Amino acid sequence: MKSLPYFCRGEVIRGFGRGSKELGIPTANFPDSVVDFLPADISTGIYYGWACVGNGDVYKMVMSIGWNPYYKNTKKSMETHVIHTFKEDFYGEVLSVVMVGYIRPEKNFSSLEALIAAINSDIEEAKTKLELPEHLKLKDDNFFKSAASSSSGSSTTAAATSHTIMNGH
Repeated sequence: MKSLPYFCRGEVIRGFGRGSKELGIPTANFPDSVVDFLPADISTGIYYGWACVGNGDVYKMVMSIGWNPYYKNTKKSMETHVIHTFKEDFYGEVLSVVMVGYIRPEKNFSSLEALIAAINSDIEEAKTKLELPEHLKLKDDNFFKSAASSSSGSSTTAAATSHTIMNGH
């Protein structure tokens, strides 16, 4: 995948409401305006990388891109699980991510338990791979610093930033 690492940001929107409730694995969802601009060579599947909410710290993440076969979605989505425990939801905040690697393709599961086990395995693989020096250096990329400076301005600037989408690298 020539497009990796891939940098993008967008406002966190409400998704299907399953991540926290059914899976116990909360996800942040990007709007269609971000999903629709993914490069053609970024196929559906599970990715790992770095994520930052607003001007906060940068954390490890896993992301599912696709139709979630277990749930038979009819709309392609980008769902990011930030590997950190947040005190509250962050709908409406700007989520900045860099996807650095690919874990596996999308697939269907025979049960909810099998899906949860696969997601937990993906999380463990992401944690390990992100410790590699070539991936660790992206945690400090200027992309995350630009998110902090653009969202820490006046309230007018912050409001405008939440609707600005940045794709590519």
